[in-house]
Amino acid sequence: MVEFNPLIAGNAPEANPLHKFFRQPKVYTTLPSKGQYYAPGVLDMPETGELPVFAMTAKDELTMKTPDALLNGQATVDVIKSCVPNIKDPWKMPSLDLDAILIAIRIATYGEKLEITTKVPVTGAERSYQIDLRQVLSKLVTVDFEGSLTIDNMLVKVRPLTYAEFTKSNLKTFEEQRVFSLVNDEQMPDEEKLIKFNDSFRKLTDLTVDMLGRSVYSITVDETEVTNETHIQEFLQNSDKNFFNSILEFLEEEKKKFAIEPMKVNSSDEDMSEGAPSSFEVPITFDQSNFFA
Repeated sequence: MVEFNPLIAGNAPEANPLHKFFRQPKVYTTLPSKGQYYAPGVLDMPETGELPVFAMTAKDELTMKTPDALLNGQATVDVIKSCVPNIKDPWKMPSLDLDAILIAIRIATYGEKLEITTKVPVTGAERSYQIDLRQVLSKLVTVDFEGSLTIDNMLVKVRPLTYAEFTKSNLKTFEEQRVFSLVNDEQMPDEEKLIKFNDSFRKLTDLTVDMLGRSVYSITVDETEVTNETHIQEFLQNSDKNFFNSILEFLEEEKKKFAIEPMKVNSSDEDMSEGAPSSFEVPITFDQSNFFA
């Protein structure tokens, strides 16, 4: 008689008795996009419309401190996968959901209060203020993205960039900074400056047109709807500048709706006695040094 050996038999591994102590969702949040603009299979939306959010693990925290992964967006993707498993592919999530998701993860991990240090106008004294992230999150998830506009009897439907496209669009900011630095570089000969300026300006123009083309997914005119990406890109490159600028301005206005408003604070009597205004605004900027630490 052959003795039974569970290893040879290939039985399923024993259930982990610690499983019931694994982390549980700490926060449930809706999305600014309301679940729209996700490709099939990217989002597993619960019937309640609220996504469970887990606190970060120690591995997640270390991931958010890896410079290269932060630069290319991979760290953010990995942490979202870990903490918001209902988002199956964060690269393909609409970028307008990004801040809300990161704030929810921050609340789940460290609590709803975030301390920001800033300098008081005029005096330059450093002061710390606390922000209630629940209020910031609440504002973000109640804003609606307007997905269409009409220009010259054409119905133009737009979508927010995905996180992958948004990360790529950061190149646009880099080129803008490069153009600015070239213009102000007094050491560079004018001829060389002109060559480099034209090269950066061309890249900036190409990036702008490419981003706009990715945002526009449908144009309807005379009951004909055009959804072919190549045709839309070709049209945008050959359309009147007013048409192009109208879409660009519309998207910028939509982007502003999802921007995090600065916090208004009152100066102390001591600061006012030294010339500080009675109140001022503190920009709320989330960076890795204070947000995930």
